[in-house]
Amino acid sequence: MVKDFALINTLEALKSLVDWAARQDTWMGNSQPPLYINIEGEQLSQHGKISLMTVLVYPSEFLMRPNIVDIHLLGPAAFSTAGKLGKSLKDILESPQILKVFFDVRNDSDALYAHYGIQLQGVRDIQLMESARRLHTLEQRYLSGLSKYIAKTLFDKKEIDQWKLCKATGEALWNPRKGGSYIVFNARPLSDDIIKYYVGDVQYLPRLYFKYRCSTDRWSNLITEASQMRVCASQTADYQPDGPGRALSPWDAEQNQLLDEWDAPPPQTDYFSYDSDR
Repeated sequence: MVKDFALINTLEALKSLVDWAARQDTWMGNSQPPLYINIEGEQLSQHGKISLMTVLVYPSEFLMRPNIVDIHLLGPAAFSTAGKLGKSLKDILESPQILKVFFDVRNDSDALYAHYGIQLQGVRDIQLMESARRLHTLEQRYLSGLSKYIAKTLFDKKEIDQWKLCKATGEALWNPRKGGSYIVFNARPLSDDIIKYYVGDVQYLPRLYFKYRCSTDRWSNLITEASQMRVCASQTADYQPDGPGRALSPWDAEQNQLLDEWDAPPPQTDYFSYDSDR
């Protein structure tokens, strides 16, 4: 578990975070995005509220640190306040050059656009990446949630048990279907259990990204386009945060065929065989 995190609940702390994020090198592009983002709130969408946004800045595996931005406390200033470099969090979120990694960006994008007018760009969606790496049979046409992917990625039993405990404890506090209430996202000070729950998800996004990414340009371009299409669809007037078909894979038959071809291992050449016809 990541123990080093920062709670951003003042404008001075926010300016430092924005400057740090803006300084991250982006020349590595898809191979190492600098920012991983997760958002929580009451019924997160145009119909709800944004309470917290975690921005995990990723200079490297050993220097990553989650920063929990208190949107409930800071309000619109969380996105409009600029640092010494002249950039605000809104500028960073809307920059196509600074890559931001989300898991299922749709409702996050919907809420950001509806409440703060933020038009996300430079997005890579891990849910789409995982779907694109499968062999596309009928049985695999459904998308899965983040918890399933994290559980499949962790190997250390102690780490798995710790993560599961944080998930169960946190969900019991906020999830109305499990006896909790969204009000815990707005209670101050934030409880340790909510912080552990919240950080517990975003800290694994880099690991998932590196597991599911593919280095070929055509594959990366497809993910880039599909991720941005999700963003654009979430900003339309008829977008439904809980609409039908949300769990279906977005790829059409032609894309499925291409993805399977791109992900197939190259044919092996036996350099030691002897062809008598040559």
